[in-house]
Amino acid sequence: MSAIRQANSKSLMLFSGRAFPELTDEIAGHLGVTATPTAAYEFANGELFVRFEESVRGCDAFVVQSHTAPINTWLMEQLIMVDALKRASAKRITVVAPFFPYARQDKKHRGREPISARLVADMFKTAGADRLMTVDLHTAQIQGFFDGPVDHLFALDLLVDHVCQRWGDRDITVVSPDSGRVRVAERWTDKLGGTPLAFIHKTRDPLRPNEVKANRVVGEVEGRVCILVDDMIDTGGTIVKAAETLFEAGAADVIVTATHGVLSGPAVDRLKNSKVSEVIVTNTLPIEAERHFDKLTVLSIAPLLARAIKEVFEDGSVTSLFDGAS
Repeated sequence: MSAIRQANSKSLMLFSGRAFPELTDEIAGHLGVTATPTAAYEFANGELFVRFEESVRGCDAFVVQSHTAPINTWLMEQLIMVDALKRASAKRITVVAPFFPYARQDKKHRGREPISARLVADMFKTAGADRLMTVDLHTAQIQGFFDGPVDHLFALDLLVDHVCQRWGDRDITVVSPDSGRVRVAERWTDKLGGTPLAFIHKTRDPLRPNEVKANRVVGEVEGRVCILVDDMIDTGGTIVKAAETLFEAGAADVIVTATHGVLSGPAVDRLKNSKVSEVIVTNTLPIEAERHFDKLTVLSIAPLLARAIKEVFEDGSVTSLFDGAS
């Protein structure tokens, strides 16, 4: 015999960062695996150390991290985990970042600004990632920043199903909070069977982030349930002002939906004290018990991530999860 031959066997291994291990455990439950035991800690000066406690040689590795605050710590931890896997001879490394960090900095608005989303993609590649998996990027162009396959997943079906169950018997208008999200709102109206579409025309002060100067509703909202659709809720200022504008235009109810519940600073108080009837987000980011409030509904993204991981591992089609949507 002139060569040693081995039966082709693949192994899927799941790795969890420390930002939101409960999400990884939920994904693992859907896949029928357990997350690989990992030792991780910080030195006194804040440097991070990671070591996997089982052999990862030849495995198909999926590294899950939720980029919540402190975002730079969790980004660095995921990069170090990828580097450790590369040096331990993992066969393929997929970064699973349900909320892609720095996604809002995807272009230069003015001179001398960074394009941080591109920098993050480059860092993942340099660390050793072969593939990237994420949910509802701030803009689709970020897929082109990573030099390798990107699985861009959509929470649309999950959110639409909940809205249909809860509000489907009412007259619905889908509302984009600004002109930039109109394309997403159009996909919502398609899923809801052609409901009317409206958007809020707003002006911003380019020198003051998270602050809107003026709002005006364009579209049919009077007496209707308005579904405000966005990719993330950060401080909640924009979305609450948009809701107030809709009520001033005669909306009967306002429902806020977003994939990523960042909920920084005053967001919880703003949403809790607003006239909004329901705030619907997914658990791409952890929302601690003290940030939960009566109007908040959190849907689990874990089944979708688990199905996508399974398709990637089995060399199947991730696109098929979205009825051919790309």
